[in-house]
Amino acid sequence: MMRIGFYSGSFDPVTLGHTDVIRRAAGLLDKLVIGIGVNPGKAPMFDEAERIAMLEEEVLPIVKASGTEISVVKFAGLAIDAARVNSASIIIRGLRDGTDFDYEMQMAGMNGEMAPDIQTVYVAASPSVRHIAANLVRAVAQMGGDPSPFVSKAVLKRLKAKAAKSR
Repeated sequence: MMRIGFYSGSFDPVTLGHTDVIRRAAGLLDKLVIGIGVNPGKAPMFDEAERIAMLEEEVLPIVKASGTEISVVKFAGLAIDAARVNSASIIIRGLRDGTDFDYEMQMAGMNGEMAPDIQTVYVAASPSVRHIAANLVRAVAQMGGDPSPFVSKAVLKRLKAKAAKSR
């Protein structure tokens, strides 16, 4: 049986924390589907196409190193429904701290009621990236700070260009 996982988020932008979770999840799965959640009530810094392009670029080395098939999709609505549509039997969630854990446990409970056949697997972020949050990375970039410790060089280039346009 193929182990297919679904990892959802806004990925606005893709951070080193995200790629840490993706890399570690890839070691557990045969296929990982990364779902970019689209929320019409939010105005992301990067549009859907930009986030897809960033993720596809960031996962290439992970695919090569792990041999795991990774695809990127967008979805609207519940992540549990998107996981089902993508034939995932596992939802991957990254944890940075106890606050994440409390929230994610509630989410796993809700998802478990709606889809008992889909399990949630937590991947603890590596210590070197636990402090990284995409919303803070955006804020640093928009306020003229240096977000380079938090994103790859490729994402940094996109982030700086986008932040410069918004100032």
